[in-house]
Amino acid sequence: MTTADDRLETRPASRTVVHLTRERRAARGKQARRALPLAGHADPGPTKARPDPVALLESQAASRVPDLVPIRYGRMLTSPFAFYRGAALVMATDLAALPDSGLRVQLCGDAHMSNFGFFASPERRLVFDANDFDETLPGPFEWDVKRLAASLEVAGRDNGFKPKDRRKIVLEAVRAYREAMREFADQTNMTVWYAALDVESLLDQVRAHLRPEALKRTEAELAKARTRDSMQALSKLTATVDGRIRIISDPPLVVPVEELFPDDDVEQLYDEIRHLVRAYRRTLQPDRRILLEQFRLVQMAHKVVGVGSVGSRAWILLLEGVDRDDPLFLQAKEAQRSVLEQGAGPSRYDNQGQRVVLGQRLMQAASDIFLGWQRNEGVDGVTRDFYVRQLRDWKRSIEPSQMVPTGMQVYGRACAWSLARAHARSGDRVAIAAYLGRKDTFDQAVASFAADYADRNQADGDALADAARTGRITATSGV
Repeated sequence: MTTADDRLETRPASRTVVHLTRERRAARGKQARRALPLAGHADPGPTKARPDPVALLESQAASRVPDLVPIRYGRMLTSPFAFYRGAALVMATDLAALPDSGLRVQLCGDAHMSNFGFFASPERRLVFDANDFDETLPGPFEWDVKRLAASLEVAGRDNGFKPKDRRKIVLEAVRAYREAMREFADQTNMTVWYAALDVESLLDQVRAHLRPEALKRTEAELAKARTRDSMQALSKLTATVDGRIRIISDPPLVVPVEELFPDDDVEQLYDEIRHLVRAYRRTLQPDRRILLEQFRLVQMAHKVVGVGSVGSRAWILLLEGVDRDDPLFLQAKEAQRSVLEQGAGPSRYDNQGQRVVLGQRLMQAASDIFLGWQRNEGVDGVTRDFYVRQLRDWKRSIEPSQMVPTGMQVYGRACAWSLARAHARSGDRVAIAAYLGRKDTFDQAVASFAADYADRNQADGDALADAARTGRITATSGV
């Protein structure tokens, strides 16, 4: 028999779920608090006995494109926040060494503030939610909260915010998570499932708390988000060559497959790619398969993306509908094993792309209509997993470096509410709310954790910089 929080991917389909009463679920949360008091979350763990952060990053490089790994290191060295973005494995290793609440949810796995943002719902409304799930896996709810809280602290330091402002930002975010979880605990299952953070509603709530110039910048960012679609990608990433639309080569960041494999039969190569697209299509809902069938593949290219993802294999696919003014850009991104596995256990899904997609669908209020997965054997004979989504569908995040303290406070609260809603869908929201309680003990503890972890992040970034200076690693800047 299973307990109420076993409604996650780790539960075998044949097992029976026990539907506990609200009282017993609350009792579980209070029991967890006795096992790990809220104040205990302030402890970031030992510093001296932990694994070498540079060695952890080097271990990831083994499965990545060797020529691109220096770009990854170079991007991580641009700022402490950039390092933090790329060091999910480092923090996952630290979190795995800590006592945990035992209250499991579907984790984002890399819930830093830049992995939240705006995108279009299938109904063409602009929504705000977590939008990166490469590391998603079931695990203790507080791992995501701590990852988000520390990111706010690190970003605040990068921006030169005063310590009291940084702590207020973090405290407000954790409080927003705690209070949202209590609200969700009192709601029905269906109400929680349909909950979403509508951007227009969010703006209405924060207008009175933003200065005119900050509000103007925010509205401008939202207007830009609505222009980030396949037509915008077409104008930026392609050009007309001999009357045909072609992806612009910009090595090493964008390289069409024809250039990557110049000695191969191009037509045979694209026949194989079309076969892979048809196989991926089977992971979509039937109505979306029909929609995708109305597009034909035009070209495919390798594209470097992100910070932490640099070096993993990511492809963009240009498809065309009724004519060249009806484009669709898809992104196929390599999915490797989650960095959380060492502490949370392996996924039940053998295909890591499927792990990402199903975790994302569980956590997001609305997901990309073309979100699916694929597995294929590369030209090097290695079998790899991928997940597929639209390259741009109103997707946009607000750059942390452009935020003032009040803006980051508002943004942090929105991230925290979205995270609580995602956790409430998959975990025992009643138990988590009971565990967190009504006082700010958890808030204060996590804020202290965030400050201490930001110090550790700085030291780890310095260690990576030293490794670059001594030649242990090679870092390429400006790419």
